[in-house]
Amino acid sequence: MKAEHTAQSENPRFVVTNLQGDGQTLYEQTYGARGEMENRLKEQPLGLFADRTSCHDFQAKHFRVLLSAAAYVLMEFVRRVGLCGTELQEAQVPTIRLKLLKIGPRLVSSVRRVVLHLAGGYPLKELFEQVVLRLRGGVVASG
Repeated sequence: MKAEHTAQSENPRFVVTNLQGDGQTLYEQTYGARGEMENRLKEQPLGLFADRTSCHDFQAKHFRVLLSAAAYVLMEFVRRVGLCGTELQEAQVPTIRLKLLKIGPRLVSSVRRVVLHLAGGYPLKELFEQVVLRLRGGVVASG
């Protein structure tokens, strides 16, 4: 049982199970982890538009879902590797897209490299640079 009392009202929660163990531990680790997994499963259709099936052809719909699945795998890698230990490590896909990826940089390419110029007022510039270094396998300088 979890008893919560908010400013609006009481919010008791009960879990009935035949699993062995301490009730608090079962609620926090088993039941809570299940809820977190359900949240992650919702991210693909809600955050990466896997539920958009406006095409009439089955193969087109199938390809769209596959692209969405690939995007989710990439976003999970960014969250697990690039955002580990940061303020966005627990963020959902729409939040990562909004704060980290939808930034509108100026792109300058040459023969040897591609350079992204971030706006001077971009509030997460240091975090963006840290994530890029981590994803490239580089060392992040602290301080």
